[in-house]
Amino acid sequence: MPQVPVYNQEGESVGRLDLSDAVFGIEPRQAAVHQTLIAHLARRRAGTADTKTRGEVRGGGRKPWRQKKTGRARQGTIRAPQWKGGGTVFGPHPRSYHLGIPRKMRRLALRSVLSFRAGEGKLIVLDSLSLGEPKTGLMVKLLKSLNVPEGTLLVTRNREPNVELAVRNLPSVKVISPEGLNTAELLGFPNLVIVRDALPRIEEVFSA
Repeated sequence: MPQVPVYNQEGESVGRLDLSDAVFGIEPRQAAVHQTLIAHLARRRAGTADTKTRGEVRGGGRKPWRQKKTGRARQGTIRAPQWKGGGTVFGPHPRSYHLGIPRKMRRLALRSVLSFRAGEGKLIVLDSLSLGEPKTGLMVKLLKSLNVPEGTLLVTRNREPNVELAVRNLPSVKVISPEGLNTAELLGFPNLVIVRDALPRIEEVFSA
């Protein structure tokens, strides 16, 4: 059963906490993580690229010259693909890049990344989180006391307006709920800080 230290907002250790083996103590499965990440990135693609075929290009409604006795190759329209300004052959058209990933694989990938973060010591549990004012300086001070000044994903059980406003000007810090956790976000931030009351919800949602 993996154990992690618990810190207060001043960066002082206030004990240790046992984590669930089912969520934070499995053997990471790189294949599941890779496939899930590829599917996540694919879904971000707009799929709006479009080219015009010879039937969609404006002009070219008449035959440029007679069929025979000109010494030139026969042509039906100046908007054929071989002409400058003509249509495009086999060009892209609007499509969906969605890749289906089984729910169990998504959960396995997320548990793999959580277990990896816990194993490498990049997972920190915060005893509680409360900011009296929505000031970025207070959040910077808190992160420095935890020795995670940059690249931090902060998981809170409930929405904290002051916390969300405090991190809004920090591009390398993001606040997320347990239900919003995903493999791409976890891989995008090298440090993971979880408020203690969010852990039971994470273990409840992703244990199966």
